[in-house]
Amino acid sequence: MSQQAVLFVGHGSRDPEGNEEVRKFIQEIARKMESVRVETCFLEFERPTIADGIATCVGAGATHVVVIPIILFSAGHAKIHIPAAIDEAKEKYVHIQFTYGRPIGVHDQVLEILTYRVGGAGIDSSDVLEDTAMLVVGRGSSDPDANSDLFKISRLLWEKIKVKWVETAFIGVTAPLIDEGVERCIRLGAKRVMIVPYFLFTGILIQRMEQMLLGYRTAYPDVEFAMSEYFGFHPKLQEILIERANEALVDDVKMNCDMCQFRLAAMHDMDHHHHDHDHHHDHHHDHQHDHHHHDDDHDHDHDHDHHKHVSVGGERS
Repeated sequence: MSQQAVLFVGHGSRDPEGNEEVRKFIQEIARKMESVRVETCFLEFERPTIADGIATCVGAGATHVVVIPIILFSAGHAKIHIPAAIDEAKEKYVHIQFTYGRPIGVHDQVLEILTYRVGGAGIDSSDVLEDTAMLVVGRGSSDPDANSDLFKISRLLWEKIKVKWVETAFIGVTAPLIDEGVERCIRLGAKRVMIVPYFLFTGILIQRMEQMLLGYRTAYPDVEFAMSEYFGFHPKLQEILIERANEALVDDVKMNCDMCQFRLAAMHDMDHHHHDHDHHHDHHHDHQHDHHHHDDDHDHDHDHDHHKHVSVGGERS
């Protein structure tokens, strides 16, 4: 019988507090998964790396390593970078079985987490709030699939919470940006704007949004602004990741990029400019898969050229 290990892959942050939250969160999950070894690693900005994490699992005697991305949506990291690290490990550990699990994705329990978080910030799902807008803010990606999933989450949230409007925006990479989202909420007539960070843990971008919130209160003194908490240590988030791990442990993963022809083509392209996965990804993958791949999940501290603002929000009549 194979000895199994689950390796959870956090994104990694320039903020040590965010990385520590990931570690503590996975420690809690490990206590609920006592039958398997559980390890934590990071995609970038922090160690151990994925390669380090796999080496730890194998060194402990694991013959089946399950890799679970602690990532909200399936974009460049989930589709390209993590599978690339697994592919390298397969060449190094030829007798080890690897299974790659799904990211969190659009999940009904995510909506429960969001409902709880906005409730903690003052919006009850039973209230009818005709003058209130919620602005769901994601990290932003150059992958249209990931961006559209956030719009879907916003729509589903609108179905659950009786506010007049739910709008969607991003902190970087793509439009509409958060400033545009706030402006749209006010133009629609909102007298109260609840910013809802669609982030797992704290980090540079959460801190930036907290500072932006102060700026909005100054710029729009007649509008009430609030911001809900990020996902954090919510038990439903633990349940989602344990679910992702369990389905991979029994090889029942419903989405896997192992045999994706577009990913394989990207891997071939990467071979021509191979890099050490212990450092930050700073290249782009220019292939088509009904989306573009890009370093989409980073703490972006630089400006991007943005296309025209397009908003697809919910509004109650």
